[in-house]
Amino acid sequence: MITAAPPPPIAAHPMLVLLLQLTVLLGVAFTLGRACARVNLPAVVGELAAGILLGPSLLANLAPAVSDWLFPANAEQIHLLDAVGQIGVLLLVGFTGMHIDTKLIRRTGAKAAGVSAGGLFLPLALGVAVGFALPASLMGEKADRPVFALFLGVAMCVSAIPVIAKTLLEMKLLHRDIGQLTISAAAVDDVVGWSLLSIVSAMATTGLRGGHLLLTFGSLVLVAAVALLVGRPLVRAALTRADRSEDPATTVAVVTVLLLASAAGTHALGLEAILGAFACGILLSSSGLLNRAKLAPLRTFTMAVLAPIFFATAGLRMDLTLLADPAVLLAALVVLAIAIAGKFVGAYVGARLSRLGHWEGLALGAGLNARGVVEVIVAMAGLRLGVLTTAGYTIVVLVAVVTSLMAPPTLRYAVRRIAVTEEENEREKVFSGHP
Repeated sequence: MITAAPPPPIAAHPMLVLLLQLTVLLGVAFTLGRACARVNLPAVVGELAAGILLGPSLLANLAPAVSDWLFPANAEQIHLLDAVGQIGVLLLVGFTGMHIDTKLIRRTGAKAAGVSAGGLFLPLALGVAVGFALPASLMGEKADRPVFALFLGVAMCVSAIPVIAKTLLEMKLLHRDIGQLTISAAAVDDVVGWSLLSIVSAMATTGLRGGHLLLTFGSLVLVAAVALLVGRPLVRAALTRADRSEDPATTVAVVTVLLLASAAGTHALGLEAILGAFACGILLSSSGLLNRAKLAPLRTFTMAVLAPIFFATAGLRMDLTLLADPAVLLAALVVLAIAIAGKFVGAYVGARLSRLGHWEGLALGAGLNARGVVEVIVAMAGLRLGVLTTAGYTIVVLVAVVTSLMAPPTLRYAVRRIAVTEEENEREKVFSGHP
């Protein structure tokens, strides 16, 4: 019996280039991320800056020969680097899902839903409207105008739980009612946002035909049904078995397999792989069996190694020199204004309709305005799907950076004017571990 020869291993030169790419990107991203953290800025800003410095914005202009050798315009070489980044982003999104407390969402109830609805639908509508008006130079080759507009709307309406949660923790606001409500509203935003991204992604690949849209909606319903009927008991059984072992490696391996398998499942259905990882993260968190202490090694490796590589890779695709074009610069300013105003006003109106006060509404708008890592992931999806050009991608990532920088000072300003309740004081004692 004749069997096919095994595929040859990766050639020496591509392997050398990949190793040097990872070394340089991780080294610069980690250094700049730590530098940002020391001055109370989100680490993701420094990690993106690493890619910007090493990409077409700077290195390609200062040392084109070095840039061409280290980051060659070779599809296979780029795909190797992307594969490492994709593993990182799937794990990162999984941890984002683990931040979601479904009990908290149920407890905050109508208020969280009202704030989330305002913070979702107004920026979504404004983003779609401006998407029909922006120049075609921002649209990718595979996107028609409606898909581009819908994608921009989704990019405008998302929030970023990791950035918001970290900001609230650092500002010691997570125990406050406004902090709990912000996290709950952001969780709803993220669930809807990932679902909308999967719909728009499917539209970008299959078109706007009614049959394909119905199939996409059906796939979303199928994902929800499988998650509840199969995923929930499977996760509980897997975590129960993993917890019998004292070795943290067992829990790390089991959780990683579950996240990657879920991502593969949604990807097979024509939806975004990150939707599966996010849904699995929620199931892991809501199971009540997740041993977060055992999962610490995976979280540390993801946040310290894989995530910085992903964000640095994302920065590589930005070209800030394109902002020298007045048309691109004007589009960037318009999109940024729409993103900030839409989220602020939408969350504020939702809060006021939910009978919350003026300063509470402003605080919610400030907190939910942080797009952070989620916006970068959305932008990368748009570039990969051919919905965005490099200029359009650069604009969307700029929104992520600027809104993440705005969140802490504006949130601090609003919260100072909200009175502390006795219940919040008691909750702070519980959170801090003091009786």
